[in-house]
Order: sequence, then C-alpha cells, then structure tokens
Amino acid sequence: MSETAPKKAGGRRKVELDPRLQAYRGVWVFVEHERGGIQPVSWELLGEGRKLADKLGVELAGVVMGAPGETARRFCREAFHYGADLCYLVEDPVLSDYRNQPYTKALTDLVDTYQPEILMLGATTLGRDLAGSVATTLKTGLTADCTELNIDMDNRSLAATRPTFGGRLLCTIQTLNYRPQMATVRPRVMSMPAPDRSREGRIVEHALGMIETDIVTKVLDYLPDANTDEPQLAFADIIVAAGRGLKRAENFKMICDLAAVLGAEVGATRPLVQAGWVGLERQVGQSGKTVRPKLYIAVGISGAIQHRVGMESSDVIVAINNDPQAPIFDFAHYGIVGNAMTVVPALTEAFRQQLAVVRRAG
Repeated sequence: MSETAPKKAGGRRKVELDPRLQAYRGVWVFVEHERGGIQPVSWELLGEGRKLADKLGVELAGVVMGAPGETARRFCREAFHYGADLCYLVEDPVLSDYRNQPYTKALTDLVDTYQPEILMLGATTLGRDLAGSVATTLKTGLTADCTELNIDMDNRSLAATRPTFGGRLLCTIQTLNYRPQMATVRPRVMSMPAPDRSREGRIVEHALGMIETDIVTKVLDYLPDANTDEPQLAFADIIVAAGRGLKRAENFKMICDLAAVLGAEVGATRPLVQAGWVGLERQVGQSGKTVRPKLYIAVGISGAIQHRVGMESSDVIVAINNDPQAPIFDFAHYGIVGNAMTVVPALTEAFRQQLAVVRRAG
C-alpha cells in the first residue's frame, strides 16, 4: 500500500491523486494511556503533528479511548495543551483495558466517519499492535518506526522516513493512493513540545457499539513495567553504552562501573547482545530501544546508522573510540580518540573523586 513517488528525468513528477481522496482532511494522533498514565510519545507526536497540520492548513486532532469517567476527558484537555484543535473521544466500559478487537473497531469507525488524511501512533507495544490491525482493516499503507515526518506539498502526501535494508539506508515512503496515511514513531525520536495551558479545543464524542460478550479476549492480570526490574532505557537521563570496540566480554564491567558512578543506565549495540554479553532489553538502535537522554556516552561504538537512529537525538553525545575516522565522531558533540580500556577507568575515577568533593561540600 505504501509506495515511493515516481520520478522522471530532471526532477520529480507531480502525482495526481484520486479525486475521492480529496474528502480526507486533518492530522490525527492516537493518544495512548494505561492505568491513568499517559504514554509520553503521544505528546511528542502531537508536537510533530502540529507542524504537519500547519503545513497542510488543516486541524490537528487527538484520539482518546477509555472507560467512561474524568480520566479520558482529562487526556483530551491535555491534548489541547500539546497542540490539538479537537479531540475524538470514545468512552465505553469495554475500553478500560487495551484489547485489539474493540480498539481496532473504535479507531476504524472513527476513520470511516471523519476521514483524516494522516493517522499517527506511537511505536510502542500497544501502538504497533493497533496500527497494524487498523491499517489492514482500512486497507491502507503503514510506515513503521519512522525517524522523520514531512509533507510533500506537490501531492499533500506524508513523506515518512525510516531505516531500511538492515538499517544501512534511510528511505522516504509515501502512500499516494490510499487514505489515511499511517505512520508509527518510536518514543523519544521526536522532541517533547512545551505545553500551552491556555489552549482549549472541542471534544467530539463517538459511540463504540460493542458489548463485553462481543469480545473474545479477556484481561486476566496486569504487570506494571516498574515491577519487572527491567532497565527503562527510553526514560534514562544518562546512558553509558558499549560496542564491539570493547573486544572482550570481561571489559564490559568497566562500562557498568562508570554507569554506577554516574547513576546511569547501561546500553549496548546489537553485536554485544548477539554475543550474549547483555540482554536484549539493553540494546540501543534500530532493532532495540530509541533513547533521548541528557548525556549519552558511547564507548567503542563506530556509529553505524543502525545504532545512530536510536540515540542521535540525545542532548549531549560523548564518543570514545580509538579510530579517529569512526562515523560516530561526525555527529557526537564531544569526542575522545583513545583506548577505551584506558580512558573509561580514568573517567570513572575522575567522576568518583568529583562526586566525593561535592558530597563533602554539601
């Protein structure tokens, strides 16, 4: 369903859209929440959606689903603060917990009724599950795990960029002859917009039209991420990550030592995960986590595109590598050319001493 726009010699050829697509207008963002807590990627997408909607000259809408009550309406009001002009609200007891069947019906019914031209969801576990089933039901295109979104004003198409061919290239995809144009974006890829508490909007209510006996799956229990003891890399302020430059598994301990001193999370590249040095939950990159910490220390990481797309939005990137030509130095804010086995222990000791001074002074 997704295709690249055709080209001709000397430039791009303008594509004439099916006249039936002219009825589709507006940019939508699915607002994901769970147990009273919002998924921050929803606000990140509203910030990005505001830019897209302004380029197209259309309204930006949030889509909120949940059990009847104040919580869902509060999320609608918050969506206005983050840029939405209106919010579509579907309230029903069967939507109190996420299940694919009722959520897919609710979202596809909304799309069929109000016809948005763009629909975006977070590339979370929930968002990926829902986006795939909605796109399939609507028979439209879906570009997953996007790293950049823009509008091709020649044909009002969403230009969605994502890594392809094993992460070696970036490809921009357009869905030309189907609507809505759908995309998922990982948490922390887009910047978080500043909320404007003065903004207000209108709420459009829509009925689901299902009862509990219509739904095959049942929710038996809920296990919060906070109780799994797994690292939360996507929300860490400081990350120390390592790559193949460490050479041997025993050298990974110095990465953990530096992270412990800084109060940081530990990350790694895919080769280290494949080698069994660390678990998959610590992988940063295209096939791992996307992160946006205040400080990212990359040790022995070359900076291949597969890893870069997962961490290049970090506020400050410090690269340590003994190869002065390593690609990571092209986008790192600070670079140290040297042997990690020497540099990392020295940094760890320097930070330890400095923290001791701060504690004594405090």
